Amino acid sequence: MELTHLDKNGSAVMVDVGGKDVTRREARALARVRMKPETLRTLLAGNLKKGDALATARIAGIMAAKRTFELIPLCHNIPLESVAVDFEDNGTDCLLVYATLRCSYKTGVEMEALTAVSVAALTVYDMCKAIDRGMAIEEIRLLEKSGGKSGEYRYEG
Repeated sequence: MELTHLDKNGSAVMVDVGGKDVTRREARALARVRMKPETLRTLLAGNLKKGDALATARIAGIMAAKRTFELIPLCHNIPLESVAVDFEDNGTDCLLVYATLRCSYKTGVEMEALTAVSVAALTVYDMCKAIDRGMAIEEIRLLEKSGGKSGEYRYEG
């Protein structure tokens, strides 16, 4: 398989999407933040001194998705139609951060979804670090994507 962000000389290039068709695109990503059980309980109860960490992390994830093209070299500025950042706990010591993005464009929103969960997870860390510096962002991954020439992808793990 050929790498699309390299030219014939191996130099980095932005992919020319000018000739591609506009299609409906969707991507969903995950970040996993492991923490002490008491930290997770405090976070979910909304009892942090810094305020509502999940609301703050949600806004941070949305903002990050909108600015992905400024953060990741060679990414296109995509007209996002929808960005949702949601949270789920595993009942013990893990917060799961999900981002689902949609657009109708010539290229996909995978990088925007991955950026959203990354920044949301970092925001959770920042909001909770006063009570748990041992937190770990253990996993960031694309869960699924649809649309475009390459079609469907679904993580099977």
